[in-house]
Amino acid sequence: MTQFRSACRPSTGLRLRVATVLTALACLLAPGLSGAGAQVAKDVFGSKTGPAPLQSRAIGSYARGCLAGAAALPVDGPAWQAMRLSRNRNWGHPELVRLVEQLAVGARSEGWNGLLVGDLAQPRGGPMLDGHASHQIGLDADIWLTPMPNRTLTAQERESISATSMLKDGVREVDPNIWTPAHAALIRRAAKFPQVARIFVHPAIKKALCDFAGNDRDWLRKVRPWWGHHYHFHIRISCPAGSTGCVNQAPPPAGDGCGSDLAWWLSDEPWKPADGPVKPKPPMTMADLPQECRMVADVQAQAPVPTNAPAPRPNPLPRR
Repeated sequence: MTQFRSACRPSTGLRLRVATVLTALACLLAPGLSGAGAQVAKDVFGSKTGPAPLQSRAIGSYARGCLAGAAALPVDGPAWQAMRLSRNRNWGHPELVRLVEQLAVGARSEGWNGLLVGDLAQPRGGPMLDGHASHQIGLDADIWLTPMPNRTLTAQERESISATSMLKDGVREVDPNIWTPAHAALIRRAAKFPQVARIFVHPAIKKALCDFAGNDRDWLRKVRPWWGHHYHFHIRISCPAGSTGCVNQAPPPAGDGCGSDLAWWLSDEPWKPADGPVKPKPPMTMADLPQECRMVADVQAQAPVPTNAPAPRPNPLPRR
């Protein structure tokens, strides 16, 4: 209990002015939550069906945090359709939702009919029951590399249709029969949004982007090679203004990332099997998350938000 008393003492001066309502409430709730810290966090957050009715705020880091005041990406928009609706992961910080909407509309100028949108976050963020290590604070979004069809998909199709891999079978290269300049132009457009911090793609896709870029190469710095990510690309935005307690990732290394770093990813080294069995990590508990996430998880939800509501018109696209 000592740590709770210490953390909850009234602040003075500047510290008092920057103290948040979430922190105060978390302090008040802390004595009764000591036993709750042992709960498996993915079970707690994976069971929430609606957002925490609080001011929008990303709390913690991309792979260790939660989300207050989430907004829902409408499942159907003028230039997008959300996929895998049964997961209930079309939630994000309002800044992320706005970016996805703007990117989808702007993609039409790159030859896309629209975008198929994969996972954003759970209604209150936090660790997921399966799949992602990140996507916890409402600042990550997966965009399929499969173009949106010119019709509205049924709920069943959104569960069963598979995304298309961009790779040649058996090699770390994109398949020229599948990968097109329109794919590269879409990722370039996404990377040029100033709030985008990183985009994760398969190393073979990064190589294709390096070859595509020409003299316009500044945006390549944000595009980072990573395992998987050949069916979709993963957008990560920076902490929005007002999200006190949100922890940004360190900026990407300088340069376009098309040199020795990419060469390593395209070698055999990253793909070697582990020596011996890999011991699974213990599941993250509520005690592992920022203290305020307990209150985000426990606050009573308001009336359910219809995630299939008609989409509002997106804000104008940012100047490039």
